[in-house]
Amino acid sequence: MNTSQHVLIIGFVWPEPNSSAAGARTLSLIHLFQSVGWKITFASAAADSEFMFDLNAIGVERVNIELNNKSFDEWIKALQPSIVVFDRFMTEEQFSWRVAESCPHSLRILDTSDLHCLRLARQKTFYENRSFTNDDLVIDVAKREIASILRSDVSIIISQVEMELLQNYFKVDNALLHYMPFLLDKIEETTIKNWPLFEERINFISIGNFLHEPNWNAVLFLKQEIWPLIRKQLPQAELNVYGAYSSQKVNELHNAKEGFLIMGRAADSKKVMQQSKVCLAPLRFGAGIKGKLTEAMLCGTPSVTTAIGAESMYYNFEWSGIIANDAKTIAAAAIQLYTDKTVWKKSHENGVKIINSLYQKEKLGATLIQHILKIQTNIIQHRLNNFMGAMLLHHTAASTKYMSKWIEAKNRNN
Repeated sequence: MNTSQHVLIIGFVWPEPNSSAAGARTLSLIHLFQSVGWKITFASAAADSEFMFDLNAIGVERVNIELNNKSFDEWIKALQPSIVVFDRFMTEEQFSWRVAESCPHSLRILDTSDLHCLRLARQKTFYENRSFTNDDLVIDVAKREIASILRSDVSIIISQVEMELLQNYFKVDNALLHYMPFLLDKIEETTIKNWPLFEERINFISIGNFLHEPNWNAVLFLKQEIWPLIRKQLPQAELNVYGAYSSQKVNELHNAKEGFLIMGRAADSKKVMQQSKVCLAPLRFGAGIKGKLTEAMLCGTPSVTTAIGAESMYYNFEWSGIIANDAKTIAAAAIQLYTDKTVWKKSHENGVKIINSLYQKEKLGATLIQHILKIQTNIIQHRLNNFMGAMLLHHTAASTKYMSKWIEAKNRNN
């Protein structure tokens, strides 16, 4: 194992693992790289946030950088990382040409988090009240995102559906893609024994960052159509809606009389998930895989979600709960899980099988490390085989570079 690697992660924002699945994903990559002895530097042009993770506490150097500033070029030239990870395609757009110019031998990795063009295309067709087709993917965001994937030496893709779209619809060479879902700890028997039992749990839970449009839409769906149907059958039940960054429009949905409770940010999301009997995630659009649903499984909490919610999450296993797509069937499924111990227990067990079979941290992590090392040993040929990426990098450097220099000069003059 090469222990002399220095990984630079450039973040669109500072990671907040307790606020979003994307933040948890970034932290899991950091832990993976550290587990094989690699040094990590994390840089971002974003402002500090109240809930950002303390990177220094785990031995990660934290550096503030600026957009459209040549100080980045001088800094990274001195740093000379062997690997640079961009945590979203927008970060790759802003910095990859600078990395390629200053550190041409650094391996450039894009961690997509989810396929933004898929999420936005589904969102658009949902609000236009029509069915999604793959041709809806051909939007400006897709052109930017696929260009970013092609420019990178390898892109980490979180979902099998997204892998298939990239390979079959966008015709991206498989050599540029690496599938890796969440890296999760195995659920041990001792953990299962400590979970609250069916009889010890109460109420429903919904959780998700409110800044994320699919989550906000799901909360509205619950409030307007699903929860009234559940509450009619279970008048004593309550729905606790947790999520980071709740705004006034979110807080206005709170109604104690209806048992619809906006709880805001969860201080300990695992604790509140474990205390709940059923997790509700009626997502009507989105992409990637869902951190809220893996967390439910990690807490032994069955869930009701949609086909979009469960997409790429369970392969050929039985879902850890019930999949339903319209208000009536979602409500009926929620009531069944809440009241039928046999169905609940089977769903609870299914979650353990899914996590322990599909999200094994050690196996998935080792595969990614091996893949990185393999590309590094053959980086020249790897790049020669990717002419489209080289061409896009050339034109990005030519266009973005001069736009950036113009902004830089303008900022100096101001």
